[in-house]
Amino acid sequence: FPQAKPAAGSRWLREAVDIYLLEIQAHKKKKTHSAYRTALHYFLESCRKQTLEEITRTDMLAFKTYLRDKKKQSDRSIANKFENVMSFLKQQKITGLIVKTDWPTFTEEEVSTYTQDELDKFFAACTETETVWFEFFYRTAMREQEVMHVSWSNIDFEGSVVTVRENKRFGWKPKAYKGRYISIPSSLLTLLKAWKEKSDPTCGLVFPTAGCKPKQNFLDECKTIAERAKLNQQDFYLHKFRATRATRLLQGGMDIKSVQQMLG
Repeated sequence: FPQAKPAAGSRWLREAVDIYLLEIQAHKKKKTHSAYRTALHYFLESCRKQTLEEITRTDMLAFKTYLRDKKKQSDRSIANKFENVMSFLKQQKITGLIVKTDWPTFTEEEVSTYTQDELDKFFAACTETETVWFEFFYRTAMREQEVMHVSWSNIDFEGSVVTVRENKRFGWKPKAYKGRYISIPSSLLTLLKAWKEKSDPTCGLVFPTAGCKPKQNFLDECKTIAERAKLNQQDFYLHKFRATRATRLLQGGMDIKSVQQMLG
């Protein structure tokens, strides 16, 4: 049956979602678009209303329940998807639907870091090349995508800093489109100088593949080294180097604002 015509001034919900997702796709990263698309499609599955103006608090509470019981989402995922849908509704000028206690809650997981013993065993099992890779991850606390796309032009050997900035050649931009400067310890600087002498001067990337493309298998390499060092592979992943570095800097007396700026 054809849809009934909405009341004067009402807007079709599905049409609004389609337009909103097109805007997200045009202005945000693929990952952001994917997250909003999933959340809004789940909302359309749970909500039977045809127009934006028909949506009520009950629909939002039902959406929470749908995510938990039907989609088996974690508390954090429920909170993220709920927030994405609320952002969509706010953009559509649909506000005042829920009260503070209606928002989904979740418990923040404790930050996981490497012990010094784990780091010692891990780096002892590294080859010369692997040492450069993962000392860079650890000492700069950069994200995986940032390490993948770092170029030699981003490294200032005299100033002992690396700059996180857009890599136009590969169509990559930093998170939140924000660049930043990170100090490089002298030990890492020495490794990088030797690494550069062996690098392909025509490529430009610090960690390229043989075909001068961003290296994409750092996680696999990390787990292989952990296995070689007789460490638990499941406990080793890239983000943990970042968390460990940040924790050590705070423990060493660096103020939290400086650590936040370093992490971006």
